[in-house]
Amino acid sequence: MQGPYDFTIPVLGEPKITSPIRLSTIQGDLIANYVSDDEAIQYVVSANPENLNFSLSRTDLLQMAGPRQKIYFNPGHVHAAILTCGGLCPGLNDVIRSIVRCLVYNYNVHRISGIKYGFRGLLPEYNLPAVDLDTDAVTDIHKLGGTVLGSSRGGGERVEDIVDSIERMNLNMLFIIGGDGTQKGALDIATEIERRGLKVAVVGIPKTIDNDLAFIQKSFGFETAVTQAVPAVFAAHTEATSAVNGIGLVKLMGRESGFIAASTALAVHDANFVLIPEVPFDLTGPNGFYTHLRKRLQKRNHAVIIVAEGAGQEHLVQRNDTDASGNRKLSDIGQFLRDDIVHYFKEQFHMEVNLKYIDPSYIIRSAPATPTDSVYCTRLGGNAVHAAMAGKTKVLIGQVNNTFVHIPMKVAVSFRNKVDPESPMWRDVLEATNQPILMRNPPNAACDTENVSENGLEGA
Repeated sequence: MQGPYDFTIPVLGEPKITSPIRLSTIQGDLIANYVSDDEAIQYVVSANPENLNFSLSRTDLLQMAGPRQKIYFNPGHVHAAILTCGGLCPGLNDVIRSIVRCLVYNYNVHRISGIKYGFRGLLPEYNLPAVDLDTDAVTDIHKLGGTVLGSSRGGGERVEDIVDSIERMNLNMLFIIGGDGTQKGALDIATEIERRGLKVAVVGIPKTIDNDLAFIQKSFGFETAVTQAVPAVFAAHTEATSAVNGIGLVKLMGRESGFIAASTALAVHDANFVLIPEVPFDLTGPNGFYTHLRKRLQKRNHAVIIVAEGAGQEHLVQRNDTDASGNRKLSDIGQFLRDDIVHYFKEQFHMEVNLKYIDPSYIIRSAPATPTDSVYCTRLGGNAVHAAMAGKTKVLIGQVNNTFVHIPMKVAVSFRNKVDPESPMWRDVLEATNQPILMRNPPNAACDTENVSENGLEGA
C-alpha cells in the first residue's frame, strides 16, 4: 500500500473549452502531447521482492502536471494574480517570470496583477496597489535576487479579508509562492472561496529554501543555496588550516530540516562535523561533541563544523515567541557554539583554539538562482498555469520521482520533510565527514573525556 494519503485534486468544474495551445494526442508524430488527467505516477517506487502483492487506486496516484486539451477558463476573461510570501529564496523572480510568460504567450491572458508584499497586498489597511504584469515587466527579472513583488510574513490567517479582496478584484486565479505556512494559508483561502461559491483557482508553488515541504522531491532555490554555501565552507577550511588548533564554524539555514547542511558537506568534503536538527547530540561527556572535536584537533590541528540553524536547540535557552509566519523563533546555535567552544576548551581542556565563525544566510537567500534552479523554476511556473487554466485548485506543483505532478495542498502541508538519520544520504554524510554516528552519552555515563574511540565509546 502507498499509505493513508488521498492525492485527489479538487477541480472548479468540468473543463469544456478547447485549449489555445496546439499540441497532439498521438504518440510518435514528433509533436508534443497534451497531458491527460488519467496520467499518473506512484509516489513510492521502492519495493520488497517478497511483498509485491499490493493494489493501487486512483487516490494513491499522483496526477501528472502539464497542459490539458480542454481547459476550464476562457482565456479572454481571465484575471490572474501572483504573490510571494515569507523569507527570500533564490528563484522567486524566475517563477514570477515563468507564470507571466506562460499566461501571455500560451493562453493569451493579459490581465495579470502582481500583489505587493505577500498577503499584505490583499489586506485593506495596508492600501498597497497591485502592479500590472506583462512580458516586458518581467523580461530581465530572473537575473535579480529577491522578488520584484516584495514579500512579507504572516497575514494568511486573515482569510475572510483576503477573499473579500479577491472578490473585489474579480480574480479568477491566484498563484501563491511560499512555504509551509504560506500554503496552509492558501488552503484556508481556497476553502473560504469554495464556501462562498466562487470560481477561483488557487495554485501554490512551493518555496522553501530548507527543502522541507512534504512530498516535494526538491524545492526551488535549494540547489542555489548549496552552491552559495560551498564558498563559505571553503573559506572556513582555509581559515582553520592556517591557524593553530583552527576551527571553522559555518551556520547554514535549516530550521527543522538539515538538507542544506548535509548537501553542502557532501559537495565540499571539507567538513568534519555536520550538526542538524534531526540528529541530537551531547556537547560534553565521553561521547559528546566537544570530546570528538578535541580529538580531531589533536590529530589534525584543524576542524570544520557545519551547523544547521535548528540544530542543538535543546542546549540553548528556549524561546516561546513566534515570527509573523507562526514559526517558533530559534535561539542562535551559531553564536552559542562560537563562544562556548572557545570557553569550554580553555576551561576544561586548557587548550587554545582559534575559531572563525561564518554566517552566510542572507547572502545565500538573496542570490539569483543558478541555471539548474532557473530551469526548475521555469517548469514549475508553466505547470502552475496549466493547472489553473484547467480549473484545478487547492493544488501545489512539485516534482516527484523526476516527474512534475499535482499535489493536493492538504497532503503537502500535513507534515514536514526531514533528513532521515537512517537514510543513505545521511550515511554518505557520515562517510564524508568521518564524524561519529551518534554523539550521545549512555545514561549516567561519567564525564570521562579520555577513553573515547574515533567513532564513539570504547567497546561500543
